[in-house]
Amino acid sequence: MARESFDKEIQFLRMLTLTSGAYNRQQFADRLGISVHTFDKTIRRLKEIVQSVQQQLPAEQGHDFNELLRFNYYESADPLLLFLFRAKSLKESESLRLALLLTALQSQPLTTMELLDACCDGLPSDNPLPDEKTIRSDLKYLVEVGVVRKEPGGRPYRYAVRNDLVAGLTDEELLDLYDFVDIMANTQLPSVQGFLLRDHLKKAMRRQGGDRDMAEPFLYKYHYYSRILDEAHIHPLLHAIRQRRCVTFLYFSTSKRSMYGSQNTNPLFEKETEGREHTILPLQVIYDHQYGRWYVLGHVGGKGIMKFRLEGMTQLMEGESVPEQRFADLLAVLEEKTRYSWLVDTGRAVKVRVRFYNPEGAKRNFIRERVLSQGQWGTITEEDNESFIYEITVNGITEIKPWIRSFGSSCEVLEPRQLRKEFRQEWKELQAYYEPVRENI
Repeated sequence: MARESFDKEIQFLRMLTLTSGAYNRQQFADRLGISVHTFDKTIRRLKEIVQSVQQQLPAEQGHDFNELLRFNYYESADPLLLFLFRAKSLKESESLRLALLLTALQSQPLTTMELLDACCDGLPSDNPLPDEKTIRSDLKYLVEVGVVRKEPGGRPYRYAVRNDLVAGLTDEELLDLYDFVDIMANTQLPSVQGFLLRDHLKKAMRRQGGDRDMAEPFLYKYHYYSRILDEAHIHPLLHAIRQRRCVTFLYFSTSKRSMYGSQNTNPLFEKETEGREHTILPLQVIYDHQYGRWYVLGHVGGKGIMKFRLEGMTQLMEGESVPEQRFADLLAVLEEKTRYSWLVDTGRAVKVRVRFYNPEGAKRNFIRERVLSQGQWGTITEEDNESFIYEITVNGITEIKPWIRSFGSSCEVLEPRQLRKEFRQEWKELQAYYEPVRENI
């Protein structure tokens, strides 16, 4: 996972991929809330990162960063935004040391002192040499992320690379595993770890197959691929939840024009940001699969339970911890408030009654099947051969509305009156769109 903050690059790439940038540098910088100088500096930095992984991309994609993201993204099966995580997840000195450590461990298990010698021999002469404490810290990190294991036996401990899974599989088994990971990574929740595993398996297959070109059997793309960028905040938030710690962040509401504020270091050029600082105790992280949005729900002192979208959060920092009992009490409050939430709404509970019409002449009742599979805790009451009644109590009508709307003319809202009125108004507007331009033709 990422060990450095890179809020600016995340917002920069999100704007490129979601809005296709802007007409000029000044407009782009204004939208992002940074100076043109910072814009140019960020572009140079991202180009350097792209060039560092260029050999892994198709040749025609490596030449122009802006056009690559804006126009050519769907021509590759590789999730391109992963390059940022790969390049920014470690400091430059760390990436050099870890590469040397893993290379030394490829042939045989080694002790910490043997790895220290291998690392000192392999580093360029102008790089500072690590000490034993640094190597032990690196090995602890590699063990935590599952790349390296400590061999059984007494001191001094020996470490070995955990590549048994890939090394023990035949070519056919490796291909089956790759296909499975490829499908799951692109059809389930967007997961940087899943895409990284897919990438490593592809490299393993290329090593076994020599220079043979590997055809992509599937061309899946996760629909909301920019949400990959939100994972930079998910893991720190999950860590804070596990440690029962508060977090502080600068939040830009999704309804506002500005989605990012630069972290000014020079007081001469300091300007007021439009973001608002919040300190919350995070309790749950929720993903909306329908719209590809991540939410964090937490307790804010004096305000109670609040929810935030992760794409509006920057400058996330972990703070003080709270007692276990305090966390448990607030979690119980949250669970009670979200007991009837279709997703994350904590508003007033309201009863929704909908009449669904069975499909005419169909071999199976796909309307009923869909209501059963997606209707959460709602209940179905059979009415007659033509229709059935679905009832559910939910917090507010905003979140369930798109689901009901997706059934089109196959359903009729009976309660509440407000929701029925809103749908009637929507259908009237739709009808107006399809009216003849001139009624007297």
